[in-house]
Amino acid sequence: MLVHGGRACGPDDGAERADRVRPCLRVATSDVYPRSVQNKPTLVLLVRHGLTPTTGVKLPGRAAGLHLSDEGRRQAEAAAARIEKLVSVAAVYASSLERARETALPIARARHLAVRVERGLLEVDIGEFTGLSLKRAARRPEWPIIQRNPSGFRFPGGESFAEMQTRMISTIAFLVERHRGQIVVAVSHADPIKAAVAHALGTPLDLFQRIAIAPASISAVAYHAHGPAVLTVNSVDGDLSWLAGKR
Repeated sequence: MLVHGGRACGPDDGAERADRVRPCLRVATSDVYPRSVQNKPTLVLLVRHGLTPTTGVKLPGRAAGLHLSDEGRRQAEAAAARIEKLVSVAAVYASSLERARETALPIARARHLAVRVERGLLEVDIGEFTGLSLKRAARRPEWPIIQRNPSGFRFPGGESFAEMQTRMISTIAFLVERHRGQIVVAVSHADPIKAAVAHALGTPLDLFQRIAIAPASISAVAYHAHGPAVLTVNSVDGDLSWLAGKR
């Protein structure tokens, strides 16, 4: 089952802007949450989608119709089995692209939850780079800027890295506020996850390409009232149950 932002998907949902800025929540948290919850961090598990036929070969961007490979489906099931070991998961969100939703589905199914489609988790809009092979993209004059100075780059016909990071941070802040003191899964894409992790670490955006995010990897960030704490990055194997004790 798929829902969009906590409601059933309707025919107009596709028109919602992926780069929207979340409105500020003006209700004081003390009016909504008991102190025991206010003092408890929200644990966000950032999961990259599993392997696809184009991973490491082509830049699919936001192109529709790209599904997980057989190995990608196996990776998604393995990620679901690891997350299932946690005591509780409040919600599972995913980018609207097929590869993200297909990765989120076994995670949600194991918890008897619906996958909530959240367009704020979308891949960076790479505009004219969509569909280019990595080899061809690397020959473009813009490639050194993408690798060394991404904060100053906008994809022709697409999004800037700075806009993507702002969108991702805003989306995570919204999820944290919605699920205060709980565990949330957010299935997204490599660059948005790298940008979110960089922000949580206090790493400049120009250095975010140094962070590796493998297919179906899990990165965990605990969002406290005083700021985030990065617990693990690019985890592809092993027990995750210890994360529950960090909340």
